[in-house]
This record gives sequence, C-alpha cells and structure tokens, in this order.
Amino acid sequence: MIVSASYRTDIPAFYGDWFVNRLRAGYARTVNPYGGPHGRVDLTPAAVDGFVFWTRNLGPFAAGLAAVEALGIPYTVQFTATALPRPLERSVIGWETAVAQMRDVARRRGPRAVVWRCDPIVLTGLTPPDWHRHTFARLAAALRGVTDEVTVSFLEPYRKTTRNLDRAAASAGFTWTTAGEDDKRALLGDLAATAADHGMALTLCTQPALDGVAGTAPARCVDAARLSDVAGRPIAARTKGNRPGCLCAESRDIGAYDTCPHGCVYCYAVRGRDAALRRYQGHDPAGEFLAGPGS
Repeated sequence: MIVSASYRTDIPAFYGDWFVNRLRAGYARTVNPYGGPHGRVDLTPAAVDGFVFWTRNLGPFAAGLAAVEALGIPYTVQFTATALPRPLERSVIGWETAVAQMRDVARRRGPRAVVWRCDPIVLTGLTPPDWHRHTFARLAAALRGVTDEVTVSFLEPYRKTTRNLDRAAASAGFTWTTAGEDDKRALLGDLAATAADHGMALTLCTQPALDGVAGTAPARCVDAARLSDVAGRPIAARTKGNRPGCLCAESRDIGAYDTCPHGCVYCYAVRGRDAALRRYQGHDPAGEFLAGPGS
C-alpha cells in the first residue's frame, strides 16, 4: 500500500508531530470527505510500501523524514514552488528556500525522490503568460540536477477557488482569467522546452483536454515506478486515479481538507483561510485523526 500524506493538506509543513505520533502508533484514522464511515490506515512497515509527501515546506518535517527513513520505508516528495506574488499565496516560504530544501532531498535520497510542482498556473494581471515563462525558467535553472520532472496544471475555477480569487482580486486590485485552449497549449509548449533544457520532463496533472502538446506527458503524481526506483526494488500498485484522467497509483490519503493555513487563494482543498486556521489551532497532535469528526 502507498500512503499519500497528503494532497488534502500540507502535513510536512504543519502536522509533522502528528505524523510521527501516528507512525509510532502504527495507524491513522481518517474522515471520509464524502460521507460514510471513518477509515483506518495501517502505517506499520509491513503494510506501507512507500509514502508520497505533498508539501510547500519540508523545514519543520526533519523528524518525520528521519522516522520514515529509520523504518526503511521509501518516499517521494511532491514539492510545490511557484514564486507567485503574495496576494495569491500569502505565507509560503520563498522559492529560494524551497529550492534548497528540494536540493537537500535529492542529495540524501537521489533526484528521483523529489518532483517539482509548479502548480497551478494562475493567469492574473500580476502573472500574465510571459511572467510564467520567465519565472518558470528561473526556477528550472535553479533546480537543474535536483529533479527529473516538473508537474504543472492550469487553475481549475472550482466554486470555492473562484470565490477566494474574487475576494483577493478585489482586495489587492488585480484581475484574473482562465485562458483559452490555444493559449494554454502555447504556454505549455514553451514551458516544456524550458524544462527539457534543464533536464526535466514536463507532466500535466489531470487535464486530459491538453494532452498532446510536444514535450509533455500526463502526470502520475502517486508514482509506483518512481517509488520503486527510490526503493531499489519493485513496488506494485494498480492505477486508480482520483478523477477522470488521473493516472496515479492506488493509495490511501491520511490528510483532511480545510486544514492547511498557508492561505493560497487558488487552493482547491480549503474553503477559506479562517476556517483552516481554526482547524489547525484546534488540532491535537496526539489524536488519531488529523482533524477529527465535527472539528
């Protein structure tokens, strides 16, 4: 079993103590976000083939990585670094710090252990297409040799994402838009060429309508083949995506929605930062659940 930790929240940045406690206990409990019974995920070494960590800041998670390494469980890191302006992501670490953290993972575990996520691509008056071209090139140059893959996607205008972006735009005085397919394909082609120049493949996360752009491929964010390379042994898992077009391997996620207080206004996993802050402040590091029923 592959364990995802977590595309629903940033466990390494905010919930490292809870994660270490759950490793020691050998299990974590989860709330089904769509209703139904609560889950129990076995976290013993016999049950876990590997971890996929999703984060914007590994700095607070040294003890978590050390605990996983001590158990001999392989892991990969999906590390988001976009360098977007503060009105869009108010409290994430600087991209230079993110690059240094990714470089440290690659130094210790090899370049297959970390994937750079420049995700999502948000088109605003502050970040037009040429801003993305130039910023992507700067980050790709800094990450040359650190990773062999960069994953991107364009902003999906979910209802809560649209609401949060509208509020941020009104407050900070910018506009935002969704590009047409031709414009998206042109930008993707340029980013893919830049990525290739720096030794990376560009993959696209669950946007099959944009498949076929030269130099791109569909992403497998929970990637059994990558975990196998890191582990030095085969890790088998069937493909079982989370939505149409998703090619991720089957996994169990131990996170919870509406618990990440980073405050990125484009985030699909948070209805609003105030609610996420309340849940973060009420979090119990000794609890079975990252965020329990009714929290």
